[in-house]
Amino acid sequence: MATIAEGFVRHSDKEFVQFVCVSLASAAEVQRHLYVGVDQGHLSQKTCDSLYAQAEKPSRIISGLIKYLRRKTRQTT
Repeated sequence: MATIAEGFVRHSDKEFVQFVCVSLASAAEVQRHLYVGVDQGHLSQKTCDSLYAQAEKPSRIISGLIKYLRRKTRQTT
């Protein structure tokens, strides 16, 4: 969320999209860390699967925002 807020204050749709893309990458990174947690014995597979599924929702929302912003940017140029 902080990365999205930082991008928003740039007042440029192109820069905002870049920051939102970074946020999407960060969400994916969190999901990858869950697998590391399982591999290292800190999480059960069941807990990992549950947390992974919960992380999917913000990822889909961020992806939708990226698509919207890219369409909007194309329409204004």
